[in-house]
Amino acid sequence: MSTANLVRHQARYDWKTFWRSPSTVFFAFVLPIMFLIIFVTVFGNQRMELADGQLVRGATYYLPGIVTLGVIQTTFTNLTVSLTASRERGLLKRLRTTPLPTWTFMAGRIITAAIAAFLLVVILVTIGRVVYGVAVPTTTIAAGLVTLVVGTFTFSALAFAVSTAIPSQDAAVPITNAITLPLYFISGIFIPQELIPSGVREVAQIFPVQRLYDAFLTVFDPATTGAGFEFADLGVVALWGVAATIIGTTTFRWAPRTG
Repeated sequence: MSTANLVRHQARYDWKTFWRSPSTVFFAFVLPIMFLIIFVTVFGNQRMELADGQLVRGATYYLPGIVTLGVIQTTFTNLTVSLTASRERGLLKRLRTTPLPTWTFMAGRIITAAIAAFLLVVILVTIGRVVYGVAVPTTTIAAGLVTLVVGTFTFSALAFAVSTAIPSQDAAVPITNAITLPLYFISGIFIPQELIPSGVREVAQIFPVQRLYDAFLTVFDPATTGAGFEFADLGVVALWGVAATIIGTTTFRWAPRTG
């Protein structure tokens, strides 16, 4: 079987497995959609004034943050939990005894996460546009796709790196949430950035969550002129991905912990 067919079959298997896990589907797929609906329902969709004086609908303000959260949930959270579970159940160890190249397994997992992230973003944007009247700029579509690809790469790589340090399957969800939730708050995903102390915002700028969010903010901002690429933010996100790839490929564990 050709390499392409191996990857395709592995991705198809992982895709079916993804949808057969209710907890995975909820945290990676349903939760971001719920957040968008809850935010708009609770805080309203009336026009609000941004720091620069621009008036936008509430959903337009919330959408970039929920898209950022959705990308991270479908890649980092989903992969970290599933990789840890597969390792601790001995599935990864048994996989290494089969003719399937190990990189094919990794590619299948990442492709599945990438497709899920893309599908989720399409659903979120569609809900925002059709239900809440969000004006999505057409000139920034290319920037949005590039931002999505860079974010998917980085947070998938981070999942492989972080999963190695998680001691057990039961610890995967708490540890993953302990990493992401504080970053969501200090990055302005859940609260307006202008309410966050400047020192905290400077710390948040170090991490890829804030940078990915800033890139999506420009993509979805109706006032954006030009193509909407935030190269500085994308560069920081990509550097995190490269570092995570190096760490993940050198430290990834296939066998469960002993003792």
